[in-house]
Amino acid sequence: MAETYDLIVRGGEVVNHAGRGAADIGVREGRIACIGDLAQASAAEVFDATGLTVLPGVIDTQVHFREPGLEWKEDLETGSRAAVLGGVTATFEMPNTQPTTTDAAAMADKLARAQGRMHCDHAFYVGGTHENAADLGELERLPGCCGVKVFMGASTGTLLVADDAGVAEVLRHVTRRATFHSEDEYRLVERRSLAREGDWTSHPEVRDAESAIRSTRRLCGLARELGKRIHVLHVTTAEEIAFLADQKDVASVEVTPQHLTLEGPEAYIRLKGLAQMNPPIREARHKAGLWSGIAQGVVDVLGSDHAPHTLEEKARCYPASPSGMPGVQTMLAVMLTHVAAGRLSLERLVDLTSAGAQRLFGIAGKGRLAVGYDADLTVVDLRASRTLSHTDMASRCGWTPFDGMEVTGWPTATIVRGEIVMRDDEVVAPHRGRPVRFQETLSV
Repeated sequence: MAETYDLIVRGGEVVNHAGRGAADIGVREGRIACIGDLAQASAAEVFDATGLTVLPGVIDTQVHFREPGLEWKEDLETGSRAAVLGGVTATFEMPNTQPTTTDAAAMADKLARAQGRMHCDHAFYVGGTHENAADLGELERLPGCCGVKVFMGASTGTLLVADDAGVAEVLRHVTRRATFHSEDEYRLVERRSLAREGDWTSHPEVRDAESAIRSTRRLCGLARELGKRIHVLHVTTAEEIAFLADQKDVASVEVTPQHLTLEGPEAYIRLKGLAQMNPPIREARHKAGLWSGIAQGVVDVLGSDHAPHTLEEKARCYPASPSGMPGVQTMLAVMLTHVAAGRLSLERLVDLTSAGAQRLFGIAGKGRLAVGYDADLTVVDLRASRTLSHTDMASRCGWTPFDGMEVTGWPTATIVRGEIVMRDDEVVAPHRGRPVRFQETLSV
């Protein structure tokens, strides 16, 4: 008797740990049940992937969806809508909301807000502070928590642990991999006077490369001393890449599509406040250093650092303008364009957007296109050519730093646990997101 499935994704090129090749994917009860020739099988629903490429579901491990407290910029519904339109099946959301996500009640509130509203699967960071350090061992094990996030340099919001003693106290109480925004707050304060009013090209002078590498050296030293695992977010400097290459036993590394694609001072001259983020977009040699880190295997994951602000806020005169830019909807298309240009392989992109996240954070049942895993699939047309535009952005902020960029490669469907959530630039099955589970906390 012919096999039957809930969904068959038929006729596509599958990219997974076995390589690239033509295969069908059979899904039952939200999980991948078979990969192979399913020509004789039947299903309640068949997705024709002829001419398309099927990737493991893209996981974005750094987004700021701004809810609660900052919903005029973004909320969990609009942010996750942008995610699935961009081919993203799961997101990890940051704690610098208002109020901050620093206790069990705030974590429960975010999960409640997400239920029935988010379109992709999701997890939330708990913010590490001086005040809650002793509680982090319990907080990091809460259902739906992807780990602890610490700001060593001030950015958007009030969370900050600038001192070594405070960082060490956080690390002493965590057992999972802790995640850091690594800029030296003391040096940032010293250099604030270097900001030139109305001149965004001074932003990377205020938050210079030394601010980043100094903080990252401090952080890795503390992690090694205490025997802890750390994750360094949005690395921006060639010096950090070289240093972190010798720290892989304790430190994992994230870079963003923005830092791989934009460069100063051109981006600041052209985009003004829309190019402002923390850590900054830097000059060409640092961008080249990040690409070297990808080629050498130093970089573990890509994150969008989706951090929206309104156009009105961004139009303020520097340095009054806020730092951060949207990116969850454009991350995959921008990176597929780099694949088309020969800067990295499709297999390496898969590692950076799914398998890497699964390894680092111990995601249960996600991050692989393999039998037994959740049927999270991102279907792309590698030959599609599009022009990114402000008007196509689903984020509430309504803009992208990549407006006008010609991209090659486009997400045509986003499948979350076997359900087609996005197809042909439309959300067709809304509000299906569920909390992500983690191997280190499966018993909770």
